[in-house]
Amino acid sequence: MSIAENIAEIRKNVEEARKKSPNPEQPVTIVAVTKTRTPEQLNEVLAAGQSILGENRVQELMDKYDAVNQGAVWHIIGHLQSNKVKYIADKVVLVHSLESESLAKELNQRMQALGHPMDCLVQVNIADEESKFGLAKEEVVPFLEMVSKMPGIHVRGLMNIAPFFEDTEQVRPIFREMYQLFQELKEKQIPGIDMEILSMGMSHDYQVAVEEGANMIRVGRSMFA
Repeated sequence: MSIAENIAEIRKNVEEARKKSPNPEQPVTIVAVTKTRTPEQLNEVLAAGQSILGENRVQELMDKYDAVNQGAVWHIIGHLQSNKVKYIADKVVLVHSLESESLAKELNQRMQALGHPMDCLVQVNIADEESKFGLAKEEVVPFLEMVSKMPGIHVRGLMNIAPFFEDTEQVRPIFREMYQLFQELKEKQIPGIDMEILSMGMSHDYQVAVEEGANMIRVGRSMFA
């Protein structure tokens, strides 16, 4: 199948999953994961009407940025080191992986210099995996209260990278717990914090993620297969 056909299939699957979600009327944003993909492939993605691209690595984003057609909307979806912020501050519209005070301080400083805040998602390691970045569940509220005072950061929601299971039903409780946390934080109404985006689900499990309340998914392999 072509990239355009794959994107059409993903959209169809998302629409089916959305019918089972807690908010079936809420649209789901698809982020095309660009890690290891060529600019030519990404231009095919854009031609198929998929404009949001998510890169894991700052260096890869820098290498591809000028070679990808205009109209691309870039997100950084992988772990972001504080010393790399300066390279992407004027190139991306959403950082999915805010999860440390040092990164928050650097983003805040850089974005204040640019004169506008960076939209960010706070990464939560809900399954407490040692191999993954992200805040523990109990750390989320104190962290949000801290970054809410930073004018260079606008928190728009949460992101999660779930454990990989062959049987995607095994990941459902993790997505459900993330959605519950998302709803609890929304109800808290922390000043300066918006809970609008819940980014979870990847190629192998995005349908389950949408069924459990994700309104943003990050899809790579199934788009380019």
